[in-house]
Amino acid sequence: MLKSFSISTVIILCFVLFETAILSNMLFMPAIPDFLLITTLYLSLHNGRSFGVSAGFVSGLFLDFLSISPFGLHSLMRTIIGYLAGIFNKTLNMNGIFIPVLIGFCATLIKTTIIFIISVFFPNSVVPYSIFSISFLFEIAANSILTPVIFRFLDIFSGMILLNPEQVS
Repeated sequence: MLKSFSISTVIILCFVLFETAILSNMLFMPAIPDFLLITTLYLSLHNGRSFGVSAGFVSGLFLDFLSISPFGLHSLMRTIIGYLAGIFNKTLNMNGIFIPVLIGFCATLIKTTIIFIISVFFPNSVVPYSIFSISFLFEIAANSILTPVIFRFLDIFSGMILLNPEQVS
């Protein structure tokens, strides 16, 4: 488990650096696709709740250090999403395209809902998404479309990051 978690942490670190250093500087994109969310979903769906919570917390912690959002916001949000996705461990068929797209769509909606709930308690610190804005629609579309792609990419490393690699075909 330590080997899987260590390699998963390195992959998460690569994605967080890609998101914050490269994608955030592209001015033609209205929003950044959330590769960390998709990676957390993959790890949670294949390894269970405890691994998903840990992966979500680590990815959120990296993002908290590299963003200007209130410290702990991303850690809390991604920990909750990792737990919720881990509930569906070994119950969903991830080999197709439709289910991963649906999972990416739902996870982005859950992320938006969590941020809205937190913004109710901390209105001066957290700005909620405007669900009718172009940036939100772009992010939900990008996350939905990229989820099967990132899942296939992470399948390459399944022998190293999954606790039971034989469950991925």
